[in-house]
This record gives sequence, C-alpha cells and structure tokens, in this order.
Amino acid sequence: MPTPKIVLFYVFVPLPDPEAIRLWQLAVCESLGVRGRIIVSRHGINSTVGGDIAAVKRYVRTTRAYPGFAGADIKWSDGTGRDFPRLSVRVRPEIVTFGVPDEIEVDENGVVGTGTRLTPEQVHELVDARGDDVVFFDGRNEIEAQVGRFAGAVTTKARTTRDFVPLIESGAFDHLKDRPIVTYCTGGVRCEVLSTVMRHRGFAEVYQLDGGIVRYGERYGDDGLWQGSLYVFDDRMGVEFSDHAQVLGRCVDCGHPTSNVANHPDRDGRDLAVICPDCLGPESRE
Repeated sequence: MPTPKIVLFYVFVPLPDPEAIRLWQLAVCESLGVRGRIIVSRHGINSTVGGDIAAVKRYVRTTRAYPGFAGADIKWSDGTGRDFPRLSVRVRPEIVTFGVPDEIEVDENGVVGTGTRLTPEQVHELVDARGDDVVFFDGRNEIEAQVGRFAGAVTTKARTTRDFVPLIESGAFDHLKDRPIVTYCTGGVRCEVLSTVMRHRGFAEVYQLDGGIVRYGERYGDDGLWQGSLYVFDDRMGVEFSDHAQVLGRCVDCGHPTSNVANHPDRDGRDLAVICPDCLGPESRE
C-alpha cells in the first residue's frame, strides 16, 4: 500500500512575482496528486502538503529546484492518507498573517532583524546558564497552547496571529523586556515574524527555537522541556512525540483531561475546542 507522508516547510526569500510561483506550485501539486495548503507572498513561501510518499518526494525535489527554495528545511511526518481534503495555493500579503506586511523586511538570508536562532540543544544550554530567568513565549494560538507547551511558558489569548501585535503593544508583557525570551511555534515560521515584532518593540534579548516544536520533539521527545500534545493543521489535529506524553488539555464540556482538538460546536465550521471524544459524540469516532 502507498505510504502517506506530510511535509511542512517555509522559506523567507524575496519573490518578485508571487503569482508566477503560485501558478507553478499549483501545477506541480496537481500533476502529482499532492494536497494541502500553500501560501505565497513577496516574502516567500509557507507550505504544508501531503500525499503518497513518492509523490511528496517529487514535490520536494521539484520545489527545491527553484534557487530561492533550495535550502528549505523540510520537516517530514507520517500522514493518514486523508490529511487534507483539498489543495489550496494562494497569494497573500504575508505568509503568516500578523497584519504588519510592510514592517517585515526580507533579503536573501531571510527575515532581517529576527531573533537569534537556537537549536534545541542551545535552548537547553541557555536554560542551564540562565535558569528561571529564561522566558518561553508561545507564538501560537490559545487552543494550541492548551494541549501542549513548554514548561512554564507564557501563553496568550490569541485566536489568530493577527492578535499578537495588539497584545504586545498593550504593555501586558513589558515586564519581560529585559529578560531572555525564547519564542516558539510549530515549525518556526511564526517566530520569524514574532521575534522581529518583539525586537522592534523594545524586547532586548529575543531568541527563536529554530525548526520549532517539531525539531525539538524530534530531538528530545517528551523527555525535555516540552509537555503535552502538538496541535497540527491537518486532519490529524494533534500528534505526540512519545507514548508517555502528558495530557494538559481539559475538555470544554466535562472538564476531563484530554488532548483532543476538534471543530466544535459546528463540526464543519472554523471554531476549534479542546473536547474529549465522548463529549464530541459518536461521529468523532467514525
């Protein structure tokens, strides 16, 4: 049987003709039968796609043939074969919508003025050296942080990435401006922008977890500083790094521990909730 795989990657690089890249990516994916979500902007590309492993490998090889994407850090994971219902390839002002496209400057090396990148090992070295002074700052949405986060992390009530700039400008986190801050997100793309936004607003020592939670989980699993489940933007809705992942979430209906995230109350809608399978109903187990 075919082996389904999912790839996640982004590249910040100046693209003078995003529409041409969109049409090319659309043609490549359609020809290979690969589905998922791809966003292209003048700042670069953000892609999460899945399909049969042979098709996905060809997609990666073809995409890397474009010089600007040759160094893309491709993150692989196992799929289910039904991870994406359709293919969406769009041009937008930002590849991650923080609402500040004109504030972000991109050159051939990526985002200009972003936080210092740290490997998972370097994050541990920073914590060993600076202890409790280190602040982990979650760059994801509230629902994602409810089911998994770094120990002691600062999480927000953000429903979308557009909420982060107003939250930071509100002064709610000004007391952290002189502390070492490690921003983190799923695969790293949101922190490219978030760390830049924070630096522009007076946060003195800002880092970003290079490769995001995905790379950290590959290195340390559930035996490091990460706790819980990782929410993902496909039909799986969540993944764990080991068989002993903590359960941090609480069902919105019954309050019992769960890592299950689902569309709720409208199963076909856009609202997400942490809700256990029993409260979600029989259809969740189909």
